[in-house]
Amino acid sequence: MKAESGMVEIIDTFPAFLEYWEDAEHLTPEQQIESWARQYLWPWPELLAIQAEDYNSQGLDWRQVAREKVFPNLAERLPAMRAAHANLLEICGPVAAGARQALGFENALTFVMHVGIGCGAGWATRFRGSAAVLFGLENIAECGWNAPATLTGLCAHEIGHLAQQAWRAEAGEPTSSGPWWQLYEEGFAQECESLICDSEIPHQARSGSAQDWLEWCRTNTGRLAVEFLRAVDSGEPVTRFFGSWFDIDGYSETGYFLGQAVIRELKKQKGLREIAMLDNVEMVARPVLEKMVLQIL
Repeated sequence: MKAESGMVEIIDTFPAFLEYWEDAEHLTPEQQIESWARQYLWPWPELLAIQAEDYNSQGLDWRQVAREKVFPNLAERLPAMRAAHANLLEICGPVAAGARQALGFENALTFVMHVGIGCGAGWATRFRGSAAVLFGLENIAECGWNAPATLTGLCAHEIGHLAQQAWRAEAGEPTSSGPWWQLYEEGFAQECESLICDSEIPHQARSGSAQDWLEWCRTNTGRLAVEFLRAVDSGEPVTRFFGSWFDIDGYSETGYFLGQAVIRELKKQKGLREIAMLDNVEMVARPVLEKMVLQIL
């Protein structure tokens, strides 16, 4: 199912998932996974390809992840997925309009609603040759982010990613990878979310189980800076700071807060577009984190 409205295109695969799930719910996990790939995603092979490649790039078997973390929970999470799907159909257009007003980002946007294998509640990427946001309804349900306000923030966050990617591409500036880049780009998207939504409460703090997320992050900013610096300097992964399957003291995605704190410090001297074009992000972000550390010593 595909719907278009102005510069917004919505590719909605959820009705096809429901049709698949009606037959697959009582199959074995292995049969569910195979029919998910062969039956449900048959019209959208790119959805399977980019998710499988994402896990492959991490040295993981996507079937094992699906078997252990995703498919055992689908039946329980179906009501939340239904709610998220209905709400996303309502909010994508208005949030895109908000991004045009708040960021001046007027590019055409594609939103893809699907039930995936845990690659993200929201994923700013490319789909069918266009910039797109993939909404993983299974991850949205897992995080408890199916309410309209939470999804509005998530959508705005992912549009922030697309805006930065588009601006860099237009200027001929390459993107990068690694822990410093992840801190920078997630912090940038988090700041875009605040601007688009005109709110200081990010989507991570809006679910019922994470009401104190923002306050905890604010109280522990210095500690988060210490832990991030220690991890990168020792060559450890920074997965504890990002992703819903990891946490610090029970709080997930704290790296998004830390990254936004860096971006806000940079905004004291630079404009948002200028920040979007940074090159050696460690050179500008590390001093900000070191300053945070000094404040707790």
